[in-house]
Order: sequence, then structure tokens, then C-alpha cells
Amino acid sequence: MSSSPPSDGAPHWQRNLYVCLFGSFSTIVAMTLLLPFLPLYVQQLGVTSPKAAVQWSGVAFGATFLAAGLVSPLWGRMADRYGRKLILIRASFGMAVVMSLLGLAQNVWQLVGLRFLAGLVGGYSSGATVMIATQTPRSRTGWALGTLASGVMAGNLVGPLIGGALPPLIGIRNTFFIAGALIFCAFIATTWLVKEKPVERKRAKSGDSTASAAYNTTGNTTGNAADTPAASTTTGWASVPDLRPVLAMLVTAALLMFANMSIEPIITVYVSQLVHDVRHVTLVSGFVMSASALGSVLAASRVGRLADRIGAPKVIVACLAVCAVLLVPQAFVTSGVQLVVLRFLMGLALAGLLPSITSVIRHNVPDRSAGYILGYATSANYAGQVTGPLAGGFVGAHLGMQAVFLITSGLMLGGALFNGWVFRGAASGTGARSPRHH
Repeated sequence: MSSSPPSDGAPHWQRNLYVCLFGSFSTIVAMTLLLPFLPLYVQQLGVTSPKAAVQWSGVAFGATFLAAGLVSPLWGRMADRYGRKLILIRASFGMAVVMSLLGLAQNVWQLVGLRFLAGLVGGYSSGATVMIATQTPRSRTGWALGTLASGVMAGNLVGPLIGGALPPLIGIRNTFFIAGALIFCAFIATTWLVKEKPVERKRAKSGDSTASAAYNTTGNTTGNAADTPAASTTTGWASVPDLRPVLAMLVTAALLMFANMSIEPIITVYVSQLVHDVRHVTLVSGFVMSASALGSVLAASRVGRLADRIGAPKVIVACLAVCAVLLVPQAFVTSGVQLVVLRFLMGLALAGLLPSITSVIRHNVPDRSAGYILGYATSANYAGQVTGPLAGGFVGAHLGMQAVFLITSGLMLGGALFNGWVFRGAASGTGARSPRHH
């Protein structure tokens, strides 16, 4: 194994991991806690019609993801150029300010504009992913990214719960101020505790060639065109020796979020067909929404450790196939409990995908371009988050709710076959890399 820093890891990688874990958790909590009360806040801002309030809530919520998807590659490139810590400081401080300003909004246009601004200046969790992916020893990448992903998923789980509990106690506006203060704590922790080597603006060609030593699909160190002195200054897509696995991971990242989010628009209606007591519909719907996230929180680090041991490509193909299988019985459940259990099991399978996707990209991209390419992976995630609910709602309305599960299952199975084909082709090619170790 190469003795270069990317293989051995940065000296403070474990401390950085735990700081980024806290920062990612706190920022995601702050960004999702408004879900339960967003329509109420829209009504407080002058939108009196319930139907219009729901529509404006959707616009306000989606504005953040739209903006974040647009700028993620930019922030990734800036991280490569100026350092990952600086990007985390910028994101945490900017989000702390914007989150507090949300509590001062006077009309719905200001709310939407501030939510859009939050997406532009945010991106802490994606920046943390880049930092941990590039600082962690290769043999621990899957575990570290899985641990970080569990913090993000826990934030998605806890955020709405806090958002449902705080407003009745302190009011909606004060809830935003509390959220801003929480992110500010992440800003302080990141500023003082995260350590990073200064970015080398001019790299020595011989050093770059050594530090960029590739790992082929058998786990052996090899050289490739991207690691030669002539290519040592190449950045962006041109620096990637084999685009096939990287592009496959972008497609898989979008597919992951698409599959996870496609049932969001139909959950409550679907549950109402399974639960006879209307008073329990929203409660069961909440359990269904949370079950997948809970399963992912519990399994992410463990599946990441498995990916370190057997290889991320195998985990990706297996997780996609398992998700495809689990989606089929969800279309034919006869009780809410059955749906909750199946969503929990699907969360266990989904947990292995995001860390493994990041790991494959990380090990197929040179350090100098990792942030830029991983930024596109983040954009692909957001694309899935946007298109998933839209497609699920359309299919559910025109083809029936069972079709949502069955079509999504087919897409996941297709993704498994596609990835198996890509990794097999990459393994037989030259210069292919795989994050597997012996």
C-alpha cells in the first residue's frame, strides 16, 4: 500500500470526523425542523388560503434544495482550491445567519428568498463529506463516511420532531433563532477544532505522481495516465482516469434519493387505506416516514465497515437489489405495521448506498478534484430529492399508488444491473480503481 497521505489519512482525521458529525447533525436538524410548522408560518405571513399555504410551503421548502443543487459543484471546486475547512466555516456561519433571519421574515416572498439563500450559502454536510473522504485512511473510508451519513440521517429524523415540539412552547420565530444558535455552535466547533493542512497551490510533479497512486480492482497499487507528471496539474473531469464508475455513481446517487422520496407524496393517502381509525392515520404516517431514516441511522456505519472489507461496488449492487426486492411487498401490504417494518428494512439497505457511492468516487478521483466531483454527486442527490416526489405524485395520481412502489422497484433493479455491468467493465479495463483493501 502506498505511504502517501491519502492512504494513511490526515493526522487529525478522527477528531475532524466527530466535529463534522456534530456539525452535519446540527445543520440538518436546523434545516428540517420547520417541516411540521412551515404551512402555519406561511399563513402567519399573510397567506390565508389553506391550499395556497400548502403550495407556498412546497415552494419554500424546495427552494433550498434547488439552490444547493446549483452551487454544490462550485463549492466543491472552491474546497479543492482553498481548503475544505474554510468551506465548512463559510457554510456554518452563513446558515446560522440565514436561519436566524428566517425568524424575521415579514412576508412569504422573503421566506422563499431566504430559503433559497440558505441553499446558496449552505452545504455543510456535503463539505464535511468531502473533507472526511479525502482525509480518512483508505481502509477506513467506508466506516467514516457511514458514520457521517448516520449523523445526517439522524438530523433528518430528529429535526421534524423538534420542529413539532418547540413552536407550541416558544413560538415559531423563536424556534428559528434557536436553530440559528445551534448552527452557530457548529461554526465555533468547526473553527476551533477542525485541523487541515494548508492547501498546496503549486504541487511538485513527482510528489503528485506518488500521492496519486491508484488502486486497481484487485486492491494492488498501480499507475495510470492521471498520475503521471504531465497530468499532475490537470483538474476537474479531465483529471479522472476512468469516468465510467464516477458517472455511474452520479446516476446511482440520484436514483437513491429518487427511490427514497418517491413515496413521500402518497404516504398519508396510502396509510389511510390501511388504517381503519382515521385518528391514527397521521401517527402511522409519521412512523412510516421515520422508519427508513431510523434504519439508515442504525446501519450506516456498520454497512460502511462492510464496504471497507469486501469492497464498495459489491455493497452498492447488493443494496440496490435488496431495495428492489423490499419495494415489491410494500405495494401489497394490508396493515400499517407491515409498511413500517418494510420501510425500516429498506432503510437498513439504503444506509449502505450513500457512503459507498462517495467512497467509489473518492477512490476514482485525484485529491485535487475530489471536492469538485463530489459536488456533482451532491447535486445528483438533490436532483433525486426534487424529481422523486414529483414522479411519485404523478404516478400515484394516474396509475395508482401500488404502481409507485413497483416502478421504483424496477428502477432500483435496473440500477443494480447497471452498476454490476459498469464495475465489471471497469475491473477489466486499465487504470480502474476500487476502494477495496487486503
